[in-house]
Amino acid sequence: MTVNSTTHIVLLGATSGIGLATARAAALAGARVTIGSRRASSVTRALAELPDGVRGSAVDASSTENLARFFDAAGEFDHFAYTAAEPLVGAPLADYTVDAATAFLGLRLVHALDAVRLAVPHVKRGGSVTLTSGTAAFKGGVGWTLGAAASGAMISVVRSLAVELAPIRVNAVAPGVVRSPLWDGMGEAEREDMYRSTGESVPLGRVAEVGDVAKAYLALMDQDYVTGAVSVVDGGTLVA
Repeated sequence: MTVNSTTHIVLLGATSGIGLATARAAALAGARVTIGSRRASSVTRALAELPDGVRGSAVDASSTENLARFFDAAGEFDHFAYTAAEPLVGAPLADYTVDAATAFLGLRLVHALDAVRLAVPHVKRGGSVTLTSGTAAFKGGVGWTLGAAASGAMISVVRSLAVELAPIRVNAVAPGVVRSPLWDGMGEAEREDMYRSTGESVPLGRVAEVGDVAKAYLALMDQDYVTGAVSVVDGGTLVA
């Protein structure tokens, strides 16, 4: 199902970073695009940055009722992508709290599944769902236990739902470190140092830009014969 002027793509979490870049790439490819995000101000700002014709509305991904209304308003569509996430903050196990874990896993996994459940009745036969994982699923590190848990779980989700929801295709994108607002919880100097040191350690010599990752979402939508797959976009992190 080629992404073109007849394609309708719905994205949740598409007002900044990877989601915004994916919405822009889809719109530039000619698709009809609908975006949703929790804050109305963020949606307004994103729409001002995106090509004309993109539609959007505020939707709280943690609310089943909000999600249902959002998808009902969107109508029928070809592809759904979920990129909603709060800024990343690593923490060692000693600092673990149940509340922090519940909030972290809630948006990235629990509410993502609710969104998929509510989106599926609107997805055309042969369409797709694309979710978001991360390279932490394959290569953990100190302080990234929750990130690894969420990323690994999403890969398992994709492999299961690809069978359950067929012929709707279900895939995931697993980025490495991306220069995006997800790291805004860090101080600017610390963040830039992390980008520099990470970039120097990977074969392609830089961290990803959001546009690099957006290409993977569109490729998975465009590819009619891929399901249950994970597209890793990491500049070679996992082989370094």
